[in-house]
Amino acid sequence: MMVFLCSFIAELENDSLALKNINEAIVILEEFQDYYPISVYLTYMADIYANKNDFKTARAYAKRSLKLAKQYELKPQISEANLKLYELNNTLGNSTEALNYYKEYIIYRDSVKNIENVQQTANMCTEYEVSEKQIEVDLLTEVRKNQRIVVYATILALLAIGIVAFLLFKRNKLIKATTKIIESEKQVSEQLLLNILPEETAKELKENGKVEAKRFESVTVLFTDFKGFSNYAKYLTPEELVESVDFYFSKFDSIMEKYGLEKIKTVGDAYMCAGGLPFPTEDHAYKMILAANDIAEFVNFEKNQHPDSNSHFDIRIGIHTGPVVAGVVGVVGNKKFAYDIWGDTINIASRMESSSEAGKVNISEFTYALVKDKFECSYRGEIEVKNRGKFKMYFVSDRIEKTS
Repeated sequence: MMVFLCSFIAELENDSLALKNINEAIVILEEFQDYYPISVYLTYMADIYANKNDFKTARAYAKRSLKLAKQYELKPQISEANLKLYELNNTLGNSTEALNYYKEYIIYRDSVKNIENVQQTANMCTEYEVSEKQIEVDLLTEVRKNQRIVVYATILALLAIGIVAFLLFKRNKLIKATTKIIESEKQVSEQLLLNILPEETAKELKENGKVEAKRFESVTVLFTDFKGFSNYAKYLTPEELVESVDFYFSKFDSIMEKYGLEKIKTVGDAYMCAGGLPFPTEDHAYKMILAANDIAEFVNFEKNQHPDSNSHFDIRIGIHTGPVVAGVVGVVGNKKFAYDIWGDTINIASRMESSSEAGKVNISEFTYALVKDKFECSYRGEIEVKNRGKFKMYFVSDRIEKTS
């Protein structure tokens, strides 16, 4: 601001005021040891005296400016002071001295320009480095941002994987538990099915969904019936009656299993079974009579063990051998099904049972023909069978012991 004021005053040719102000400014600047503006002001003083044609005084101020600039290595002002001394000496006709000052001016001018260029280059390099650093910072920031995103994404992915793994574990556990239950239920169902049907028939039903009826030319059928069952039933509660019948029939089932015979069904106090199916055999009549004797012995034993009980019975047993048709009823459109047999052989076996006596095994002449060499039998006479005429009957006595 002071420089501008001095220059302005000088241009108005108010030299006295300009000199006064410049001198005051130099004094103040010397107190602050700010020598660059002092050197500049000394150059202005040279201009003022040059304008007055006092070139000697002007040159003295220019030399002071140069000396001060050199003392404090103020290269721009050294260049300006040399230029001013060149002009003043050239005006005074000191060509050699003017030339020397001009050379110095050129040297320091180029030096200043080089410094400016270097400074500019340095500034450009600094700006470039700053720009590069900023790019690095931006890249680092972006990398860190991406790393955070990757970390968060990885955490979310691991969390999702963990949840999926947990759900799969629970699902697998549930499937295993369900499979175990299904297998258990399947085993129960198969066992129940085997309790209802012969094994071969059950297998055919599972594989085909139906069972073809089959004809068997020689099957031995047994019927049992508790004599006087209705009278006994009067003295028993329904629970006691069912429990008592189940007790006997469970034993009968065990006997059938013992001899490889098939239980067909029970109706009230009647028990029906057959031998020679579902696989034809040669000894079905023989095994059936063995089973009948076991049944009779068991019932007789229970009667003797509990003579005062209202739940002991007398049993009649009838057996006949002949052809039957066997199959499963109630398969299609019905949840209940059963293995059953049909034919006159069943009716004749039933008549053998109803014509028997308590504790006796009554067999038809067709069965007798098959077992007469194995059991002692006593002829009983004939019985009328509806639509079939008369049939001879035999009581089985004892088993014939083989002698060597």
